[in-house]
Amino acid sequence: AWRGPGLPGQIIYEMHVGSFHVKEPGKPGTFYSAAEKLDYLAHLGINAVELMPANEFPGGYSWGYNVAHPFAVESEDGGPQGLKHFIDEAHRRGIAVFLDVVYNHAGPSDNALWQYDGWHEGDGGGIYFYQDWRAETPWGHTRPDYGRGEVRQYFRDNALTWLEEFHLDGLRFDATAYIRHVDGLDTGVDPARELPEGWALLRWLNEEIQARQPWKFTIAEDLKGNAWMTRDIGAGGAGFSSQWDPQFVGIIRGAIVGMADEHRDMIAVKTAIEAALGDDPFDRIIFTESHDEDANGQARVPEEIAPGDAESWYPKKRSTLGAGIVATAPGVPMIFQGQELLEARWFHEEDPVDWSRVESQRGILQMYTDLFKLRRNWQNTTAGLTGPHVQVYHANNADNVVVYHRWKDGGPGDSVVVLASFSRESRADYTVGFPAGGLWQVRFNSDWQGYAPEFGQQDVFAVEAVEGEYDGMPHQGKVALGPYSVVILSQDRPAGD
Repeated sequence: AWRGPGLPGQIIYEMHVGSFHVKEPGKPGTFYSAAEKLDYLAHLGINAVELMPANEFPGGYSWGYNVAHPFAVESEDGGPQGLKHFIDEAHRRGIAVFLDVVYNHAGPSDNALWQYDGWHEGDGGGIYFYQDWRAETPWGHTRPDYGRGEVRQYFRDNALTWLEEFHLDGLRFDATAYIRHVDGLDTGVDPARELPEGWALLRWLNEEIQARQPWKFTIAEDLKGNAWMTRDIGAGGAGFSSQWDPQFVGIIRGAIVGMADEHRDMIAVKTAIEAALGDDPFDRIIFTESHDEDANGQARVPEEIAPGDAESWYPKKRSTLGAGIVATAPGVPMIFQGQELLEARWFHEEDPVDWSRVESQRGILQMYTDLFKLRRNWQNTTAGLTGPHVQVYHANNADNVVVYHRWKDGGPGDSVVVLASFSRESRADYTVGFPAGGLWQVRFNSDWQGYAPEFGQQDVFAVEAVEGEYDGMPHQGKVALGPYSVVILSQDRPAGD
């Protein structure tokens, strides 16, 4: 009967159980050891965890996407009882749990469905798989045959098992573009290679889930920016609740990683903040780090900014600048495990999160905590960050500054103004427009020395917005803006409101 938060109120923490909390050197972490850190996540402000695949896979270490037994829970992670324990403990702390499911391919090694009854054509996989060119995927010749009723039923039962038997709050579908197109291309690109039966499967799975447990969520990792993924099934869409936004991570990560300020494009940043992948701003999951962005030839953001010197000033400033955009832009914010601790090493399944960094990076951890509490409006001063509306009304490529207004219904305690500087320059009195006059309180300043002793000393706690049009707004004010920083302002609600 437990109900998690809706998408507008979610902050997602992507987790790889085997490397999240390792208690015994040389052995992977488990659901039980991960559950010991749930109080930490709740204090951080996390209210949704997305688990990378937990299916049984070959060996003891894996990202989990090489699924061998789709209905089995990885024994090294703690098996089915371990997963149920983790979910129950998360729910007790108000944290929803999502699980990655892999329906775009199977195996390829130790594949329990391969030539299941002995029959196959040529080198094909038998009754569960396509026997021709449609079987080919980047992960092997193992694409399931979505046109077979029995195969479709198998995946339907699998999805409902996780949601109903294990009480998961949602599923994240891996690489859905490869379910609806042989080459993972978007609709209309090489139509001869499209898989209409795969598209139909996605719609049917979402239809079944919505009919049985409409309060649960499905997330697509489609990475094509296709609005039809999240449109209602009745309108012809696939019916997903939300999808990962590849444009946002590409633009924002690019804007914080490069060293030269003159190459940062505020118009592109404006586009990323205002963009939508569907009819609702929360149809997209936004992030700067994930298991894909932090591996596959790439490193964590701090390491990419300053290789070998990830704890220096530039990586701290610019990685947290990116986090500030994630926490304040419309969409569902997500961080990857260890990001809040300024983890630098590229993601590897055998390289666990370094928990000693809770002490060494306490200030950065506090910064993330403050951001997430504002995002969730814990103090009843930033309701606009949970709302659907955004207007980027200041995008200055000369000074590398963007300013945007977030609101739900508008007015004091709701309207939020966010300033983000992508410049190394410090500005004591940067003039910007405000949507209303009066006193605007500084709720957050990422340049505060409390977050890191080498940051600037910003003692400005409020800004007076006076009458006078600026940036197309009816009022204006001067804001202290540190280098590579985010400042969040809002007005107090009237007494008794």
